[in-house]
Amino acid sequence: MKLNERFDVRPEKLAELKARIARLGIDMNLVEETFTRGGGKGGQKVNKTSNAVCLKYPPLDLVVRCHRERRRTVNRFLALRQLVDRIEGVLRARKVSAARSEAGTPSAEGPSPAEA
Repeated sequence: MKLNERFDVRPEKLAELKARIARLGIDMNLVEETFTRGGGKGGQKVNKTSNAVCLKYPPLDLVVRCHRERRRTVNRFLALRQLVDRIEGVLRARKVSAARSEAGTPSAEGPSPAEA
């Protein structure tokens, strides 16, 4: 997926998303993008065009599907933003887990019944 393509969003939003992608070190060449037909509200245009976006990120086995708007370009941006949010959440959880294991602190659930 290329970020230099046109998105129908404000340049500030796109710049912010690009900065987050760079900060997290996401390789955009690994993001697989497919388009499927939408459905639901929006009339004939939605049902006849492939404007629903599905993004896959195989390194973390994440899949995001977005069909919130009628326009494909907006759905691409929204799906990418959702994917970055989920990647950030996974990486944050891994970082917290690694910090806990290094410090030797118990997990958030507390001691197991066998330890109590």
